Amino acid sequence: MIKFALSTLLLLIGFTTFAQPTSGSGVTDDQLQLNTITTAVPFMSITPDSRAGGMGDAGTALSADASSLYWNTSGLSFAKEKAELAVSYTPWLRQLTNDIHLSYLSGYYKVNDRHSVGGALRYFSLGEITFTDETGNVIRDDKPSEFEITAGYAFKTSQRTSVGLNGKFAYSNLTGGLTVAGVNTKPGIAGAADISFTFFNDDAKIGGLRGTYTFATTINNIGNKIKYSDVGSNAPGDFLPMNLKFGNSFNARFDKFNSLTMSLDIQKLLVPTPAIYDDNGEIMSGKTNDVGVIAGMIQSFYDAPGTLVLDDNGDAVQNADGSYEVVKNSKFLEELSEINIGAGLEYWYNNILAVRAGYFYENKNKGARQYFNFGVGFKYNRFGIDVSYLAALKRNNPLANTLRFTLRITLGPMGGESTPSTDE
Repeated sequence: MIKFALSTLLLLIGFTTFAQPTSGSGVTDDQLQLNTITTAVPFMSITPDSRAGGMGDAGTALSADASSLYWNTSGLSFAKEKAELAVSYTPWLRQLTNDIHLSYLSGYYKVNDRHSVGGALRYFSLGEITFTDETGNVIRDDKPSEFEITAGYAFKTSQRTSVGLNGKFAYSNLTGGLTVAGVNTKPGIAGAADISFTFFNDDAKIGGLRGTYTFATTINNIGNKIKYSDVGSNAPGDFLPMNLKFGNSFNARFDKFNSLTMSLDIQKLLVPTPAIYDDNGEIMSGKTNDVGVIAGMIQSFYDAPGTLVLDDNGDAVQNADGSYEVVKNSKFLEELSEINIGAGLEYWYNNILAVRAGYFYENKNKGARQYFNFGVGFKYNRFGIDVSYLAALKRNNPLANTLRFTLRITLGPMGGESTPSTDE
C-alpha cells in the first residue's frame, strides 16, 4: 500500500510539474487565458484552523484532531486522544476591510477503537454592507452572513485503513431578501456530503527514518447547486466548491523529544471550467456548465477550453467544419493548471512547542493564490493554542497578513487511551 501511495504521489507531482507550460508545448503560461472557476458559498473551502493554516493548507493527511472534520474525517479513526474540542477564529480579507471574519467550532469523540463521530459549525460574517438603489440612495444597512453545520462519522475498516462520511447543511444569506430591480432575492440553501479514505502506518520507514506515514484522499462538498432568486428557473445555478484532494504526510520521530512532519496536498476543483463564448452567446471552445452535479464533477477533468488561435486581426480562426481552432496542447495544459499544491513542515519539541511553515501554489490564470505560511503551536496538559500567519507573494493581495487563531482542549483520557472495541 505504501509503494502504491508513493507511486501515486510521484505521478501527481509529475503532472503538476507540467502545469507550468513551456514554449515548446505550443503555448506559454502567459498565453493561457485568465479563466478562473467560480462557485457558490466559497467560504466552505476556506481553511479554518491554524495548524494546517501554518503548513501551506496541506492538512488532508495530518494527524487527526478536531479540525479533521474539515480536512479528512476518516482520519479520526487514528486519533490519539479520546475526544477533543477546538475553536478557531480568522479575521478575513483585512487588506480590504476590518469586519469580515470566519469562526469555526469543531469536535470529535471516539466511541471505541473502530467508530468515531464528530461535528462542526462554521460561521462566516461578511461585515456590514450598505445597499443603495441605482441613483445611490441608501435602501438599508445589512450584515450578510453564511453558516455551515457538519456531522461526521469515521469507521475503521482494518488496522490501517478507515473511511469517513460527512453530512452538511449550508445557508447563505447575502442580500437579506432585498428586492433588486423588481427581482426578489432569497438565501441560498444546500445539502452536501464529504467522503474520505485514510491509510495509516505508524511503523513506516523512509530511508533510515522511522515514523508514521499517512495517505488520505477526500472529495468534499458534493451537493446541490445554489440559486439566490427565482428568476430564470431554468438557469443552471451555481455549483458548490466540490474538491478532490490527495494528501501524504510522514512524521519522522528522531528521538523522544524531537519530531518532524512533512505534508503534501494536491487539490483540484470538481467544477466545470467556464467555456469561451462569442458575442451571440454560442460556445467557441469548451463545454456548457448546464449539467448535473455528478456530470459536472466528471466533466471537470476534460472541459478546459484552452486558447483560441487568432489571426493577424485578432479574430478567432475557424476550421472547415465551422469549429474554432485551438492552440495545440492548450486544453491539456489548462487542465493541469487547475491543480493546486500545498506543502508544509511541522517541527515539535517535547510535544510542547511546534514551529510550522508551508507554501501554497495556484496557477495565476486560475486565481493566483500563491503564498507562504508560518505558524507556532503550544501545548500544555489538556490545552493547546495555534497561531498562523499568511505572507502573500504579490503586493495588494487581499489575503496578505491573514492571521488564524485556534484553541484546543482534550477531553477524556489522554495519551492515546481509548475504549476497547466491542465489535471484534
